[in-house]
Amino acid sequence: MSGKIDTIAARPVKVGLISLGCAKNLVDAEIMLGSLMKAGVEITNDAAAADAVIVNTCSFIDAAQEESVDSILESTELRDARNRGQAVIVSGCLSQRFRDELPKLFPEVDAFMGIDQVTQVGDIVERAIAHRAAKIIESPKSKSKASKTKVAAKLAALDKQRGSAKHDHEESIRGTQKFGNTKSLLTPSLLPAPAGPLFDVTARPVYIPDVSTPRFRLTPRHFAYLKIAEGCNHPCSFCIIPRMRGSHRSRPQTDIVAEARALIADGVREINLISQDSTYYGLDLRPNHSRNIASPEKFNAAAKALPVDATTLCTLLRELNAIPGDFWIRLLYTHPAHWTDELIRTIAECPKVARYVDMPLQHIHDGMLQKMRRETSGQYIRELITRIRAGVPGIALRTTFIVGFPGETEAHFETLLGFIRETKFERLGIFAYSQEDGTVAGKMATQLSEKEREKRRERAMAEQHKVAIAVAESFVGRTLRVLVEKEANAKELAGANISSWEHGLIREVDKNAIALKGRFLVARGAADAPDIDGRVYVRGKLPVGEFASVKIVGHTDYDLIAEPA
Repeated sequence: MSGKIDTIAARPVKVGLISLGCAKNLVDAEIMLGSLMKAGVEITNDAAAADAVIVNTCSFIDAAQEESVDSILESTELRDARNRGQAVIVSGCLSQRFRDELPKLFPEVDAFMGIDQVTQVGDIVERAIAHRAAKIIESPKSKSKASKTKVAAKLAALDKQRGSAKHDHEESIRGTQKFGNTKSLLTPSLLPAPAGPLFDVTARPVYIPDVSTPRFRLTPRHFAYLKIAEGCNHPCSFCIIPRMRGSHRSRPQTDIVAEARALIADGVREINLISQDSTYYGLDLRPNHSRNIASPEKFNAAAKALPVDATTLCTLLRELNAIPGDFWIRLLYTHPAHWTDELIRTIAECPKVARYVDMPLQHIHDGMLQKMRRETSGQYIRELITRIRAGVPGIALRTTFIVGFPGETEAHFETLLGFIRETKFERLGIFAYSQEDGTVAGKMATQLSEKEREKRRERAMAEQHKVAIAVAESFVGRTLRVLVEKEANAKELAGANISSWEHGLIREVDKNAIALKGRFLVARGAADAPDIDGRVYVRGKLPVGEFASVKIVGHTDYDLIAEPA
């Protein structure tokens, strides 16, 4: 392709995009949009008017997968009803997880693309549109055939039948030759008739963006996500992410810092560092590194043995902190096994690093941690939390737990409830365990019923609800630095029910928030990550997208109420 997508009847090609799932998936969507715009494509929010629609899917847990299937089927149905010439393209984690089967399950889809292909999206869109045109000529009256129930059942059955692939257990961080091979069934655009959906999905992703990668941000101007690494090496028994996203691979520090400087120059006031395991950042860049470092003991030993000039999360944070400007650096997705005393010191000594840490713990009982393959013990976790809170006074800890995991007894669960009560996490989410058939845990014989899993989630959330009220109450009367987001609408003032596939259900409808009437601004403190944590509702006028000082005058169950200081 020449770098520009051919126009359709002397006008630019129009593409719509639906992105599901986590912030890491959102960055992939932003890269796709940036690449399309560089190729001369017009981005549209009117799905019916688009020449192509991309559904960027999530497959983290069964509920996320169901949402992805729904979005695919809704897109093809809308296309059949209103714009039969439109190409529908499926990207993201669902394509990675079921790369061999999706073309058969969704014959109405025109192209499938993987994570490694996000910058090649312009070429894929062009081919998909041509494929769709040829398909209409071939079968002018064809309609969408897939059934949501049948597709969901088939995907579950496929994972149950699938044995562990050989490369799932190989230790190479960068992957073997097999990982980098692309299974390509792309139909050349010169062929007059389609043989089936176009398909370009790398078996084991190896892509990582760099500062030169085109990107069109979908977040508000004042905050952005900055991907510092991709993939994951952890063997967690409940998780499918390493199979979908590949092994851990870090971006060069100079490249990340260059992107951060550009974002800050563009008005960004909050940089959210994201990856699957941010605490592992840089360890795969050391010479001759070929094996994953899992346990805290081995990781700390490896970190101490690094050369003085080695790249680590600490060196990255310190260099980002040194960039001129007024902004926050927020650290997301840290693994408890990979924390060091140096990281705690670094956060304490870097004033631009928000006093906030996202550290999913998943459980506290040793028996559950072992079955989950979390590489940490309950004692280690308790000691780590004590060290972090002592080393960084005032830090807000966010974590998530999984309840109803296979084999979890009432005693195991009560241990977790006691830990929630005693630790008083500032931010906490709960997952009811999702049985993923492609995982080790999915094959465990001691599965709990869905009813029991949900019951335990509700009990755990009830315990955290008490903690959350006490945490919110402790802020009343204090002056807080916040980042002003926008003006609140009536729906937001009445409370929000927000769910994240990565953070569990973290907010339920706040009955007290209904008392918030009138004009309010929505803001966030250092303890609140975008979309997943609490909010500060400010009565008064403040500049949107900038920092401000506010006095906390009240609270709801999860949010704070303030006025300009």
